[in-house]
Amino acid sequence: MLCFGDSNTWGCIPLTGPAPPRRYGPSRRWPGVLRRELGDGHWVVEEGLNGRTTVWDDALQPHRNGRDLLLPSLLTHQPVDLVIVMLGTNDLKRRFGLSAREIAAGAGLLLDVVAASGCGPREAAPRALLVCPPPPGRLDQFAEEFAGAAERARDLAAHYQAEAAERGCPFVDAGAHIGSSDTDGIHLDARAHETLGVVLAKQVRELLALG
Repeated sequence: MLCFGDSNTWGCIPLTGPAPPRRYGPSRRWPGVLRRELGDGHWVVEEGLNGRTTVWDDALQPHRNGRDLLLPSLLTHQPVDLVIVMLGTNDLKRRFGLSAREIAAGAGLLLDVVAASGCGPREAAPRALLVCPPPPGRLDQFAEEFAGAAERARDLAAHYQAEAAERGCPFVDAGAHIGSSDTDGIHLDARAHETLGVVLAKQVRELLALG
């Protein structure tokens, strides 16, 4: 299965200053926890990229448009049984000026890419699981970049759920289980990675009838 996301799928340790981002080890990132929980016989591919958006070009951080990168990722790793999409945090940046509904619509377009890809077993469409990222926490160093994000994120989960339901896709609201770290208000701490990996493993077992 393919985990397609941003820095919280990459495993960025919450930032305390302007230093370059550092990454949790493979076993502490939520895709690694997912792999552990599912056990032997299941391969989990991590496709996390810092700054990745759903479908939007970022002039300050090029090559971050998720729609441009999803199909090449699927083609690279096919056949893929399941794609877990968790994107939208970077779409909350002030420079994009997007509403919760627009961000969710972008996530919905990624589900369409998966459905049309033919990159599943026997050239069928992979299954998909849409995850709404948790809302921002206490923003200090990112307060200007994410100005207004907390307010716009308030309705994000409801819009994500609607996009998933429209496509018959299962949905998880990560914010119902974890929160963003108060260290930087954006990234997940190690405990959140552990919890999210366990929660998603339960969903994946049910989805793929693994027991």
